This record gives sequence, structure tokens and C-alpha cells, in this order.
Amino acid sequence: MCDKPKNPTYQIMLLPGDGIGPEILAEAVKILEAVSTKFDISFDFTEAHIGGASIDAHGVPLSDQTLKACKNSDAILLGAVGGPKWDAMPKGTRPETGLLALRKGLGLYCNLRPVKLFPALKGASPLKQKENDPPLDMLIVRELTGGIYFGERGADEDHDGKYAWDQERYSVKEISRIAEIAFESAKERKGIVTSVDKANVLESSRLWRDTVKSLHHANHSEQVELNHQYVDNCAMQLILNPHQFDVVLTTNLFGDILSDEASTLAGSIGLMPSASLGDYK
Repeated sequence: MCDKPKNPTYQIMLLPGDGIGPEILAEAVKILEAVSTKFDISFDFTEAHIGGASIDAHGVPLSDQTLKACKNSDAILLGAVGGPKWDAMPKGTRPETGLLALRKGLGLYCNLRPVKLFPALKGASPLKQKENDPPLDMLIVRELTGGIYFGERGADEDHDGKYAWDQERYSVKEISRIAEIAFESAKERKGIVTSVDKANVLESSRLWRDTVKSLHHANHSEQVELNHQYVDNCAMQLILNPHQFDVVLTTNLFGDILSDEASTLAGSIGLMPSASLGDYK
């Protein structure tokens, strides 16, 4: 993104979405307005539909006009998508499809979810905190535009009845660019990356592990410690010893599950921020 002039004005697209989304965004706008006053920065807000609200208004979960407006914005604030009202809709037209289309259309391949337990919220955590425990502070780095969510899928029927499939696919390029963000993030933190996969079973995970190891050896071995965990073990370790983690790097599917689990350790998933980023803006 090019340098902004002094006292800049940023174009912010608001996508309230469904359910609690509009309520969340209303409060987020209040925060930005306070930031604007304190730091002499201007925000120009534009609002549009996504998810179920877009289906009701435009017949699709994300319209071409909304995607175009998002591309012309400096940032997007997203509320939430989906709800019981639209659960019976056919595949490809559900509210969540709009969220996936937004990520793909904007090239938002990196999701960052910091998980930090603040002292005032210790009572809200489902885990008991020991006096000598270090502060719970980790960063989940999730690949966001590849893997099984964007792979080929289908359904058919044979002599055994109906069946379906979803393809998990990753390229070296996709793995390398998200791993690079994890390594660089770790350099600003404790310097530890835990890469999560299922390399004992999945071919895509074997490529994931090999690519992460090669990138670490080539560029980051002196500054960052790299560990590997299978996803089932990582899910268990988040409960047994979450303080061992600094930066957790993982795939789209595994990251979706683990980031929700980890965020709950800090009291509530609703308290944890989440950013989806790409190379553009």
C-alpha cells in the first residue's frame, strides 16, 4: 500500500452480515471513531451486505458490486455470516460461500488470530491458571485460501449408494508464503514456531512439513526454533500445556478448528481478534 499523506482518510468497508454481526460492527465503528479523534485520522465508512443478509437483498451471498467495493477499500470490517434461516439452502448458495468468495477474491491467504489471556479474564478461562504459569500468549497463523475448503469436491452414487469427496490440495508456493509470515512473526515474539500437520497420514501434510522444514533451514534457523506436531496431538497439547506455544502455523482446515479451541482458552472466542490479510493492502 502506498504511503498515506498526513492526516489521511481511510476507506473502510463495513460488512455487518448476520446474527450478532451488526451489533459487533456498531461497537467497532465507535472504537474507530475514538481512534480518529485521538490520532487525527479520518475514516470514510461504506456499508454493504454479505452472507444471509446479501442473499435476502441480492439473491447471492456476495454480490459482484460488493466485492468490487471491497477491492477499492483500504480495509474491511466483517461482522458474522450465517444462521438457521439459511441452513437449508443448497450448496454453493449458503451464507458461508460469500465469506470464502471474499477471501478468494481479495487474495486473503493469511489469517492471524492472537490468543492472549488478560489477568482480568482469568476467571473466564475454562483452564485453571497456576501461580507460576507464564502468561498465555500465542499467535495462530492459518492458511486461508487453499486446502480442502477450496479443493475440488463432488457427490455421486454407485452400487454402494451415495458418496461424496473433498480434495485437500496445497502447492509449495502456498505453503511457503504462509510459513514465511509465521517465521517473521515469531522473530517479533519468543522465536518459536510450531507447525501443525498430519504428515503420518496425508500426502498434502508431508509436502507441508517438507516445505516448512526447507524454508526454515534456508532462511530462519538461526533466529527461530521450529517444532512439528500432528494436529490431534496439538489439540490435546492446547489443553494440557498451552503455554508451550508461541506461533502456531497450520493449514486452512486444521487452523479453523485449532484457532477456535485456542481462543476459548482466553475466555471466549468472541473476545479474540482475527485479521485476514493478503499481499494487496
